[in-house]
Amino acid sequence: MTNSPKILAFAGSARTASWNKKLVKIAVEGAKEADAEVTYIDFRDLPMPLYDQDLEENTGIPETVRKFKQLMKTHQGLLIASPEYNSSISPLLKNAIDWASRPEPGEPPLSLTCFRDKVAVLMSTSPGGMGGLRGLIHVRAILGNIGVLVLPDQKAISNAYQAFDQNGNLIDETQQAAVKQLGSKLATVLAKLA
Repeated sequence: MTNSPKILAFAGSARTASWNKKLVKIAVEGAKEADAEVTYIDFRDLPMPLYDQDLEENTGIPETVRKFKQLMKTHQGLLIASPEYNSSISPLLKNAIDWASRPEPGEPPLSLTCFRDKVAVLMSTSPGGMGGLRGLIHVRAILGNIGVLVLPDQKAISNAYQAFDQNGNLIDETQQAAVKQLGSKLATVLAKLA
């Protein structure tokens, strides 16, 4: 495919054995099968301090934030798997979003340049019976308010502790196919918008 859509994929968890990292990687497979160019990042490799305006004013935007913002700017789509923390967004993901909204030199205040006109697909998995669904409501609202078009397709996988096999795939083949389809759908929509 010419001009393959570029998708940035990540999970709102730093935990090494994160179920949400496994989940988003399944969606990545679907996006790649639909001819998208996908970059997967792990926030463990881009540690960001807790957002603090005094820190920003005294030392500037951290290099890890600059790298994240640059990746955001060079990709049209986002595949995001977010764990649910107390019925809401994970603090790691919220912190990354907050930092990325901060302007760099030459950008307007509350710079949303790395969010505007992006298209995202959300997913989650959790040990609970709702699979992290309540948290996705907040992620969807935040992203929508900063200019991201969030597709209605999403997936929440419950009972995460027994949902995955040793290779990181979902044991339930129907769920595996549905998550791959999320990646494929995002790639298809981006190709049509291009």
